[in-house]
Formats: sequence, C-alpha cells, structure tokens
Amino acid sequence: MDNLSRVGIFVAVVKNESFVSAARDLGITSSAVSKQVQNLEHDLEVKLLNRTTRKVSLTEEGALFFERASRALEDIEEATEQIHELKACPRGSLKISMPHGLSAHYLKKDIAAFARQYPDIHLDISFDDRFVDIVSDGFDIVVRIGSLQDSSLIARRLASCPITVCASPEYLESHGKLEAPEDLVEHNMLAYNRNTRLHEWRYKCPDGKYGQVSLNGTFKSDNGQMLSEAAIHGIGVAILPIFYVADHLKTGALKQVLTDYTASPQRDIQAVFMPNRYLSTRLRLFVDHLTEICKNLPWE
Repeated sequence: MDNLSRVGIFVAVVKNESFVSAARDLGITSSAVSKQVQNLEHDLEVKLLNRTTRKVSLTEEGALFFERASRALEDIEEATEQIHELKACPRGSLKISMPHGLSAHYLKKDIAAFARQYPDIHLDISFDDRFVDIVSDGFDIVVRIGSLQDSSLIARRLASCPITVCASPEYLESHGKLEAPEDLVEHNMLAYNRNTRLHEWRYKCPDGKYGQVSLNGTFKSDNGQMLSEAAIHGIGVAILPIFYVADHLKTGALKQVLTDYTASPQRDIQAVFMPNRYLSTRLRLFVDHLTEICKNLPWE
C-alpha cells in the first residue's frame, strides 16, 4: 500500500478516535488499519498515536502530522472533484436538512425534478423542524427559517417568511376582534412547544416602535400543521410562518389579523452551508435551484 493511502487511514483513525470505527468506514479490517498505521510510523520513524484498550490519542508529533495531512487530503479531494466537474458531469452526494412544513408542501416536487435532472448527484434529504448542527450532524446544506447565528457559516437568502397572526372567522366572531397586540392576552394562543423561549410575541408597530406581549393558551404542539388545523377548528389564535397558513388564508378557512404589525425580528428562508475555498458544482447547482423555486412561492 502506498504512503498516501496510509495517510488516509491514519486520518480516518484520528477522526473516528478508534481503529474499529475507522475500519468500518474504510471497509477493511481493524487489523489492516492497525498494520498500515504502524507502517506509516515506521516510515516516518516517529510514534503518531498513543494506544490503549479504550482510547486512541495523538502524540505531539501525531497532532502536527494530522493537521497538515488532513488539509492535504482535502486539497487532493477538491482537486479530484474539480477535474470531474470540468467534464460537466456533476456528481457526488448532498446531505440536506429542510423544515418539514415548507418543504413537504412547496419544495418536494421541484427537488424531485432536480434529482431527475442530475442522476449522478445522490441526495439524502431530511424533512425536520428541529434546529440541526450542520457540522456535527454532517449536513452539506441546511434550509433554515430565521437569522444566521453562526458567523462561520454562509447563508443565501431564498425568500421572505412573514409570521402571520390568524384565526378562523368563527373564532373571531365569537371571541371578538383583535385590534392591537395587547388584545392577544385575552385569547387562547396556540403554542409551538419546541420554542425554548417564553410564550410571547415580539412585534414592530406601524410607527416603527417595538413591543412584546406575553401569551397564554391551552393547546401546544411541535408541528405547525397541527397548530394551523387547530386554528381552523376554532380552538384559538395561531402565530405561524406563512407557509403553514397561506393556502388556508386564500380559501378563507383562516383570517389574518393585526396586519399593521410585523413580527420582530424579521425572518427569512435561508440556505446555510459551510464556507469553502471551492464550492462544489453539485452544491452550487442545488442552491441555485432552491433560489429559483423560492421565487415562485405564493407570498413572494
């Protein structure tokens, strides 16, 4: 086995912190992994790893070698990918996380069309409303609602995402009109229970001033579609992203209220990904595709 392959095995052991896990990822036996790391140490005439029955750790020399070697392997991988893409044949995998309500209703058909257009790009798509960690969860791109908190990431704005206060016409008729945010205190406010903040609404007034009001309610869910359905059935007032209620507002099943006030801070739909000296063609194509899809969202 050549030295470059041995370096790759060494890097895999360090990243996995285990010979067994590295062997599983590489598709070879753990004894073969151990042997190739030993051969690399022999060639370098230095000990790279401290080994115990439970843990593998880097020596000082190993840490130095890992930092430079892993960077070199990334450069080689990027160079190889560039060569492939110079042949105008984007390929490889993309692991994607997207919010369920938005994606299942408005994006799924166009994403399927993308997969059909680029059969050599292998998509692994998760529809999930939880806030995923793009790095530790291993995603290439995450679609998020809100503002970018991590300055080490790159975000491209895809569309606006107005937050809508709405209720069924029957509920409003029986419980009275809502003319100001303070009126929400007297209403049964449907709550999204994955929100770790207080149950409150922060808003911007028509005159540019900001305010907030504490909310109370008897109905909670971790799913926006459930909350919109509860609002349609007259259980209470919902404050939801527009993609959950746009169709219901159009049919009249829900009615928007407090239209002179806007949620604060403003929220957008964003594609978030890691910065890189070289943005892969497959990732660029997918982000461009999402951008075009979102131009046609009904509230844009």
